[in-house]
Amino acid sequence: MQKTNCKLLNFDELGDEQGKLVVVEGMQDIPFSIKRIFYIYGSDKEVVRGCHANRKSEFVLINVCGSSKVKINDGQIERIFVLDKPRIGIYLPKMVWKEMYDFSSDSILLVLSNEHYNSQEYIRDYNTFLKEVKK
Repeated sequence: MQKTNCKLLNFDELGDEQGKLVVVEGMQDIPFSIKRIFYIYGSDKEVVRGCHANRKSEFVLINVCGSSKVKINDGQIERIFVLDKPRIGIYLPKMVWKEMYDFSSDSILLVLSNEHYNSQEYIRDYNTFLKEVKK
């Protein structure tokens, strides 16, 4: 089994007295072409989102407002990332278990994916994930 390639991404922050601008382009700032975009907001501090792995989808998560934490597990290593700046994201390759939690009241978590939604490629049971990732 390979070590996870999850990593923090720092995006250039442009701007002047009129405000800030962050640009995220597929195959340049992130390692895939973007096919799907969604965002999570209105989650209470106690809510845990995600709780799944994906066989095909890769993701970049960016808290464009507020903050949240992301716990990832590749079957061997578990890490926690704090997303609290709109110019920082986390890249999650396929076959990584992810849990998003500890959302601030103003959190807006933007998610970019390389795949269109397909429920069949989701692994929603942690033990099943461990069996598949250890093959």
